Amino acid sequence: MKYTRITLSLIAVGLLAACSSSPSTEGQSGAAVEDRSSGAASSGVDSSRVVPVDANGASGKSAYPELKDPKSILSKRSVLFDYNSYVIKDEYRSLVEAHAKFLTSHPSVKMLIQGNTDERGSREYNLALGQKRSDAVKKALTLLGVSESQLESVSLGEEKPSCSDASEACWSANRRGDMLYSGEF
Repeated sequence: MKYTRITLSLIAVGLLAACSSSPSTEGQSGAAVEDRSSGAASSGVDSSRVVPVDANGASGKSAYPELKDPKSILSKRSVLFDYNSYVIKDEYRSLVEAHAKFLTSHPSVKMLIQGNTDERGSREYNLALGQKRSDAVKKALTLLGVSESQLESVSLGEEKPSCSDASEACWSANRRGDMLYSGEF
């Protein structure tokens, strides 16, 4: 018994000593590391040719004034949905069609569609429902001829309410899909 303990102790010390040694680098070659310190010039991208698409011009004035004109239907950016639904209501059809017409006539402009929900329901359910709402608006726009490369859909769930009262009027305002153009997101 006494010799067994001593033997086990020596084996344990031997294993610890083996684990603490540094690995041999003999016969191994190091991997090359890419140098990215010089930025875009080394990546082959000509930064003078990269032009961001922006709904606002350099002076802060809108490059597309119809997007900001309150008299234009394009200034309206939200599609409201019924409770637990992601079907676009008939009353928003003309709004979606107007945005589709604008996007098809301006192929360099991009749109982000944010799906939103009211505060009722679990976080996971609301994120899924918000995604279905943003995807419904995206699908309607693509069916009207907008290039899919111009559109991106995301879900915000209940994270970005437009109203914070616990009332039906407020909840219905939060059940929406918001359409944002380049430079607004």
